[in-house]
Amino acid sequence: MGEVFWGNAVDEGAQPGRRGWFIGHFVAQRAGPAATDLVEVKWGVHAAGEVKTVEGVNQTATTMSLLVSGRFRLVFPSHGRSVTFVRPGDYAVWSPGVSHRWRVLEDAVVITVRWPSRRDDQSEHPRPARPDEVRRKRPTPDPPRRGR
Repeated sequence: MGEVFWGNAVDEGAQPGRRGWFIGHFVAQRAGPAATDLVEVKWGVHAAGEVKTVEGVNQTATTMSLLVSGRFRLVFPSHGRSVTFVRPGDYAVWSPGVSHRWRVLEDAVVITVRWPSRRDDQSEHPRPARPDEVRRKRPTPDPPRRGR
């Protein structure tokens, strides 16, 4: 007979090394059907200004990203295109072999689904970040001075 497993995507994805991923080949077998090589699912919580500075490419997996909240831009350098998610429900789907990176325009939650789930399927290609992609620290104000 089949199994049922439940949990919380935020909690499961926060486990060491998961980066938001909570269903896929990397999940312990005790999680039952959440441990699968058929699909992987990520609950991505991203802060405004966050940038993926490397280009990721999956060799066999198709990927879909879906905006839950916020504003989020996906860039597809191999195709010279980008898409900006502005409304909940905006999504993009891309095939194996398509390079991608992203930038968070406003605090965002993005669900990403990738199929199939394969170990070492994604390779990352570093590239220098453009000046507009670097998240700058806000200057720390000087402490107040007392007059003498």
